[in-house]
Formats: sequence, C-alpha cells, structure tokens
Amino acid sequence: MIVKKFQAPTETEAVLKARDELGSSAVVLNVKTLKQRGIFRLFRKDMVEITAAQEENEGAGEKSRTSFDEIAGDVLADTDMPAQEGPAAAYTPSGYAPRVSMPVSSPRPAGAYQPSSQVSAADTAAIEQKLDSLQQLLKNRMDYDYTVSKERTADRAAQDVQNSYELNGADEGRRVVQERENTNYRFLQLIYKKMLENDVNEKCADSIIGDIENSLKKESNIDSILAAVYQKVILKLGEPHIITLQEDKPKVAFFIGPTGVGKTTTIAKIASKFKLEEHARVAFITSDTYRIAAVEQLNTYASIISCPVSVVYSADELEHCLEEYKDYDLILVDTAGRSHKAEGQMDELMELIERTRQKSDEFDVDIYLTLSVTTKSKDLVSIVERYQDIKDWSVIFTKLDETCSLGNILNIRMITDAPLSYTTLGQNVPNDIEVIDKQALAKQLLGGAE
Repeated sequence: MIVKKFQAPTETEAVLKARDELGSSAVVLNVKTLKQRGIFRLFRKDMVEITAAQEENEGAGEKSRTSFDEIAGDVLADTDMPAQEGPAAAYTPSGYAPRVSMPVSSPRPAGAYQPSSQVSAADTAAIEQKLDSLQQLLKNRMDYDYTVSKERTADRAAQDVQNSYELNGADEGRRVVQERENTNYRFLQLIYKKMLENDVNEKCADSIIGDIENSLKKESNIDSILAAVYQKVILKLGEPHIITLQEDKPKVAFFIGPTGVGKTTTIAKIASKFKLEEHARVAFITSDTYRIAAVEQLNTYASIISCPVSVVYSADELEHCLEEYKDYDLILVDTAGRSHKAEGQMDELMELIERTRQKSDEFDVDIYLTLSVTTKSKDLVSIVERYQDIKDWSVIFTKLDETCSLGNILNIRMITDAPLSYTTLGQNVPNDIEVIDKQALAKQLLGGAE
C-alpha cells in the first residue's frame, strides 16, 4: 500500500496529480483545505491537500508490507492528535483538550462523569465554573432590565405616588414574592433563548424549561437554576449505547442512514479501534453497490488493518457471509445510503436486517442510524420518522467539526427516545471518533464558554 499527499489549487487538480503518479485505481482517503497564513494571506488562494492510496504491485520489490502504524502516521498527519496510544488531543465543543485514549467498548474510567439523579455540591461548583460565560450574560441582561425598569418607574412616579401610599403590609409582601418569581422567570427565559440559538427545537426547550420551572423554589438564584437545567439536559441525553463484544457469539453491527453522512468512514474508525486496541477479529460486509468507488474505499481501509471484505447483493448472500465470518468477534455491515423517500430501497434494507435478526441465537445484532449534525432540523425529523420502521436503533452523529450548533443531537434524542452512541468530528482514521460527551454537549447547549 502506497499512501501519499498531493496539493493543488483545487480538489480536481489534486486528484489528477494523484492519478498521474499513483495510477487510475488510486483511492482518495482524505481531503483537506489548507488556509493561507501570514500577512499576505489575503492575496493568496487557499490550497487543497488530498491523501491518496494505491496498492503496491505484487513482487515489485523486496520491501515488506507497510505497517499500519507507518501508514496511519501519514494519514493522521493532518491533525494535531498523535497516532500512538496514550495522551491525545480530543475535540470537544469547547475546543481541543488533552485526553487519554480508551477502547471503544471499555467502561468509563474513574475520572469520567457518572450519571446522578441529584446535583451534589461539587457538581454545582463545577457547573458554576463551566458556565461562567452564561452566568455573566444573564447578570448583564438582568442589570440592563433593572436599569430600563428603573427609568420607566421614574417616568410614572408622579401619577403612581398616591397609589404607593395606599399599599398595606400584605400587598407589599405579595409584591416581593412576585418580584422573586419574575426574576426566576427572566433567568429561565434567557436560558431558553440561548438553547434556541444553539438550534434546540422549541418543543424540546419548552419541555426542559417547563420541568425546571415547576420544581424551582421562589428564592432560587442563577446558580441553582443553571445547575437544575444542566442536570435536566444531561438526563434527557441519556446513557450512550456503544458496541460491546460478546463472548459467546459474534457482534453484527449494521450502519444505516442517508447518503453522504460518512457511514463508511465511521465504520473504518470503529474497526480500527477494535482491531488495534482490543485485538478483535474484525470483518467487513458491504451492500453499498450503488455508490461509485464505495467498495474500493472500504477495501482500502480493510487492507490497512488486514480485515476481510465481502460484497453482497441480496439477503441470501448476506446470510452466507455471516456464516463464513461466524468465528469473528465483530462484523461491520456497511449499507448503501438510502433516501428516506425511496420505498423500494428501504424495503431491501429492512430485509437485510430482519433476516439477520432471525439468527439472533447465533449473532448479537446492533443497528446504528448514522446522521449528520449539519442536516436541517426538519429534514432530520423526516429521516428518523422513515427509519422508525426499523426497530431498536441507536444514533451516531457525524461532522461535529463542521458546525457550532449541536442542538440537533438533543432534538433527535428527545423526539425518538433512541439512545445516542458515537460522534465523529473529521475524516482521520481512527482518531476522529468518540463516545458522545454528554457533559460537554450540555455545557455548549446552555451557552458555556467555547
């Protein structure tokens, strides 16, 4: 396997360079735009860099097969994250931060978040620190509201002075209580607005704020309100469902979803992690015979990590392949991107899945609906409604690096009640994938500092 990088003003020219040097059968692994830097960047055009791969000819030389680590070093050169195990730079909605590499299916380490039904004092302190930017925003807005209210009160002072003298003690007490309730309402209103700015659906935001409003004490302050909303979002996101290997039978994981969301790349990332970190026996099956070069792309990934690949055109062929791979630990099935409006294609997909589920005594089956977080909210709702006929799937969200608004993740979770799973944030294999980080997501949805 030969892996090289090529740069050109456009993607087309870069691909042509790759084809000229590596041949017409070269496969593009990664495409990256290189931004110009320095004082003259305004006068220079951005460049496009592609990473391409080509199988070496048999017997072409005495050089042994290139190791995965060597190839991964080239493929991962576009990222600041090191390819080796150990501390790495993990992307979160608040930026890149050090993390410790962890197998996909391994349990959370002791330092990871632990779900809780109550917010402890330590949790509240952490929330106050993490959401300091939102707290300052709310305080500034409250000061502004207070100033405007004071000016309006001064304008009406002359005509209201007589009425104010007639207030008795009971009336004054009710007024104080009402002011406290109004303060809580304004805090919640600003948090609600921040959630909408991050593309949280109005109905979902209403549900969360409504639950909090009914449980707040009249004397609540901004810290307790933020803590309550933060915990509510965490609970709404739920526990992630990830791939876990079984000892008694192989795991079969189907990846379904619309075209262009990155299913094949996601499969390669998951396969690499299980192959390298858990030393699992992994096999690929693809039914994506519609998209040009889809099989070649999967073959390239499979050859890098030395995994077998089978192409199927029907449910009968799929059953035959499953029988062939029954001694493997993990079988990843890449399906063709299906338009949620194409009835015929959806029927073919459902037949593949149902025939596999009928063999539940021999295989443990998982279904993962892969969606792009950049898709419009209405389209996402339409997609998941069409896939509801396929029961018991979990959701993988891709392309987190292409947007700063992640409200769609919470929306789909609350609309479908399907468990969330992995998130991906780039094209680099195997690094750009992780189990969904509920704490980081909740922080960003509430306006935490990025």
